[in-house]
Amino acid sequence: MKKGHDLHTAQAMDEFVGQPGLRFLYVSAPDCSTCRALLPKLQELLGDYPAIEFAHVDAAEVEEVAERFLILAAPILLLLVDGREYLREDRFVRFGPLRERLDRIHELYAG
Repeated sequence: MKKGHDLHTAQAMDEFVGQPGLRFLYVSAPDCSTCRALLPKLQELLGDYPAIEFAHVDAAEVEEVAERFLILAAPILLLLVDGREYLREDRFVRFGPLRERLDRIHELYAG
């Protein structure tokens, strides 16, 4: 299970996503039951990908995340490659296809 970082400011978020490499950003909302249910499943999944750095942002705490990534509802799962959005999943995440996509990306990038 990948623990990851909790990002509490826009500056911390910008520093995280601006780093080179594979970065996974999980954006949630405080009163979202789907957000709470997805987080441990996502952490378990990302534990299989050592090259992917993981962070969590609460959209209510860091309001700039919605503007920066054009987010209208939570949860949102974003994979960034060298600071650019490469993959986006929303509320209804199918973990089988997500794993397949991450396998390909991880193999190509982290090989």
